[in-house]
Amino acid sequence: MKSFYITTAIDYVNGSPHLGHAYEKVLTDVIARFRRQMGDCVHFLTGVDEHGQKVQQSAKKKGIAPQQFADEVSAEFRALLPKLNISNDDFIRTTEERHKKVVRQVLQQLFDKGEIYKAEYKGFYSTRQEQFLQEKDRLPDGKWPEIFGEVTEIVESNYFFKLKQYQDWLVEFLTKNEDFIFPRYRQKQVLEFLKEPLNDLCISRPRERLEWGISLPFDDGYVTYVWFDALLNYYSAVADKPGVWPAAYHVIGKDILLPPHAVYWPIMLKAAGIPLPGGIIAHGWWMTAGAKMSKSTGNALNPLDLVTEFGADAFRYFLIREMNVGQDSDFTREQFLVRYNSELANNFGNLVNRTLNMTNRFAAGIVPAAEVVEDAERELHTLWEATRAEVLPLCEGFQFHAALEKTMFFITATNAYIEKRAPWKLGKSAEAHDLALLRTSIATMAEALRLGNALLTAVMPDAVAKINAVLGYTPGATWSEELVWGARITGSKVAESLVLFPRPAPPEKPPVAPKK
Repeated sequence: MKSFYITTAIDYVNGSPHLGHAYEKVLTDVIARFRRQMGDCVHFLTGVDEHGQKVQQSAKKKGIAPQQFADEVSAEFRALLPKLNISNDDFIRTTEERHKKVVRQVLQQLFDKGEIYKAEYKGFYSTRQEQFLQEKDRLPDGKWPEIFGEVTEIVESNYFFKLKQYQDWLVEFLTKNEDFIFPRYRQKQVLEFLKEPLNDLCISRPRERLEWGISLPFDDGYVTYVWFDALLNYYSAVADKPGVWPAAYHVIGKDILLPPHAVYWPIMLKAAGIPLPGGIIAHGWWMTAGAKMSKSTGNALNPLDLVTEFGADAFRYFLIREMNVGQDSDFTREQFLVRYNSELANNFGNLVNRTLNMTNRFAAGIVPAAEVVEDAERELHTLWEATRAEVLPLCEGFQFHAALEKTMFFITATNAYIEKRAPWKLGKSAEAHDLALLRTSIATMAEALRLGNALLTAVMPDAVAKINAVLGYTPGATWSEELVWGARITGSKVAESLVLFPRPAPPEKPPVAPKK
């Protein structure tokens, strides 16, 4: 089995989970589940980033210790995972000793090699972003962009990592490895960024200004810069697991691609002699009314509201169906309901219940064998072969939205096949050919449902399992063999019904005042 290690970004614990966090977990989970289905030995990591000035300040505002604050918010992120049906193998916190040990080792190694030096710094500092700024970061009018929040000028001694000496190496690496960052146009943006000279990276904060961090192993008067600490989590989580590193992919939001994940991180790994990962997947933002959803703008959506109302599978389906990985996408309740009603309730859910109903009504609840193959059956068989041939490469290329579109097209065609065969009419006939067609149509719709259902396993695992259960079917161990049209379901005893995607109740209308 091929090793496939995948991670999400680790979430900063200065606020509660929102839609962006949920999407990243679901997307990574779909990739992990798909790779497991393809036979890979998957290790899936997620977790939280718990150090830094913002955490220290947030804890102080609440009048509690930073560790207690981190414990409380980390628990929220951890609780989100089972509610979204996330199949992670590990959850790392940067306050864990296994992580701090690796960070100290890497820092000491780089210091001993002369890659880290001490110098005085005078310049501007963004508390919100916890980073030092340069003049080029200003807007044309001389102001600082809103993303940096309050910016102050400071003078202090700090430790610096020799980032700029690796700039030429990074440019050469990205030029040779054109697919390191997905989508590819993001990699071009990184190369554009690298046309400007890099500065060395300040990797420490004086303890009198920031106590909440990992102490530098060579100077206890300083703690590690939160990004240098956090970026090592992907490696620290598996440093003691032979054969797992290097990672296949890291899934992050586009807002933390530059400079942390696309510049700092690969250079840190290179300097420390740690192999680089296979690649980075940078996803887009969820928007509403043309603006990014965020806590600061007050338009962030609580993902658990929709999960509570419609279930994790419907929520997962919408996220993956709606967003083209790498691009931005809108999220409104109205858009969610359109997908939910048209594709899940009226199409997929309808096929499930028609199949169960017809099998019970005309075949005593036992899936019959197909006896006749005519044009209608041949057309559906041919469409399935084309669907399977298209969906697998789309999933391998992270085009899950397109894979779901192809799958739903096949589900729609199966419902159209049922309309064409009209088993409710065939059941009224006494003709032997019609009765053979009746049994064939039931067998065909059941097999088509089994196959379409199999393609949805990574996205809607619970719904898929429920459908297999009502079909009286237990899938085999090899997923690729499950995608072959055949007679695997013949003779199965099906349940009477299954309501997977109940239509939401219409909103209550306000009472009308009586006329005077």
